[in-house]
Amino acid sequence: MNSFILPLLLLIPLIGAILSVAMSRKQEYAKYVAIICSAVTLAITLFCLYDLSNADYVYAQSSAWIDTESIKISFAVGVDGMSMLMILLTSLLVLLVSVFSSSEKDRPSTFFALIMAMEVGLLGVYMAQDYFLFYIFWEVTLIPMYFLISGWGGPRRHYAAIKFFIYTHVASLVMLIGIFALAMQASAGGALDFSFEAVKAASMAGLFSPAFQLVVFGMLFFGFAVKMPLVPFHTWLPDAHVEAPTAGSVLLAGVMLKMGSYGIIRVCLDVLPDGAHQWQTAMIVLAIIAILYGAYACIAQKDLKKMVAFSSISHMGMVLLGIAMLSGIGIQFAIFQMFAHGLITAVLFMVCGIVGHNAGTREIPLLGGLAGKMPVFAAFMMFGFLASLGLPGLVGFVAEFGIIMSFFEYLADIEVLWPIVFALASLMLTAGYYLWAMQRTLFGKETDKIDLTNVHDVSKLEGISLGVLCALIALFGILPALAMGLIENMPLVLWGVV
Repeated sequence: MNSFILPLLLLIPLIGAILSVAMSRKQEYAKYVAIICSAVTLAITLFCLYDLSNADYVYAQSSAWIDTESIKISFAVGVDGMSMLMILLTSLLVLLVSVFSSSEKDRPSTFFALIMAMEVGLLGVYMAQDYFLFYIFWEVTLIPMYFLISGWGGPRRHYAAIKFFIYTHVASLVMLIGIFALAMQASAGGALDFSFEAVKAASMAGLFSPAFQLVVFGMLFFGFAVKMPLVPFHTWLPDAHVEAPTAGSVLLAGVMLKMGSYGIIRVCLDVLPDGAHQWQTAMIVLAIIAILYGAYACIAQKDLKKMVAFSSISHMGMVLLGIAMLSGIGIQFAIFQMFAHGLITAVLFMVCGIVGHNAGTREIPLLGGLAGKMPVFAAFMMFGFLASLGLPGLVGFVAEFGIIMSFFEYLADIEVLWPIVFALASLMLTAGYYLWAMQRTLFGKETDKIDLTNVHDVSKLEGISLGVLCALIALFGILPALAMGLIENMPLVLWGVV
């Protein structure tokens, strides 16, 4: 039974996507299909979590896909602590997004089918154990997101969708060249084997020279950095978020951005340790630029959703900073920050979607006095903002504290402490733009430019989705060991740099 668990995780949302599409005449039932299939997927994920008690890959399953004298590609899947945490995040957010979006009236069968299809791609990325399979699932995620933005987005949705696709697809092609380089070098003249195991064995055998690692690490890092995204490869993200429907924004920020940082840890650090050390300074510089640029850009934004989009650039820069420490504590807290950011941004984009739908605008200068008109909404918005700025007791504080602590240890080792100012400055900027936005939208004076007379508060299903997320943000903030335990079980030798 165990060998079928992970293929089953992929099969259920795939069935959900097919059934949703098939309900073209009974489109109102598509939401129930999506909710049921995503709930079953989450249940199986929780079962896997319960059984995940060691550091090795569990539920590993491999079947030959293309097996010739010249090339070997397998359908190989498996999970460990890091991938299991990302799978949990994916299955949870897809379920909550399906519940949150259950009132969707515009072609709901296609809408929910795309959400289910995206879950297939995302889960496949996090459980793939073959580089070719990893790349296929990576590309699969682009297609449903493209159609979600283009079909259900805002006025500039087609421009945003094309920009999103071009940026991420071009980066993926560069990443593919790096993957072929790894497999070809690892094969040493034999059959081209794309399995993680074969490439890892070649790395440990010393088949990857420092010069080779320098170049290939750069190719792979570029592909992953665009997906995160890092400055200066970030410009597709604000456009995509502003134009995307709420469900698309939640999955894009909550899970898809994590594919980039996951790839850096899973691929770059694991098999190219010398390349990681050669690129360490560049990664630290790019991380600090992303952290500060994203925070400064947030201050200039008038659109709430665009502000949250730029905040994601800053927080993903924090993830890269933890990874760039090339230490056990840095990488572990970077993974925890990925999980924390996924939960928090889901709340933030949901409240942005609610205010845009109910008030008719997301423009901060036009909003004011929402706390009096929408008290439940105001409570969720305040909670999300405080969690994102790192309030102690919530999950964001634990993650950012660990990353900054690892950065301080790194600086102490090289006896240069002044760069810690950049990390601390980002925390102050983050608090500044969130408190500023909260003050103006919730507690500022009502403007005469929009009519809030008939505005309604959070609906029951929206409240359930937001309530579950806020409860988890508090739970993992108070008991971070519930998530950190999965990561800590992983041996540090997983990442060749440590």
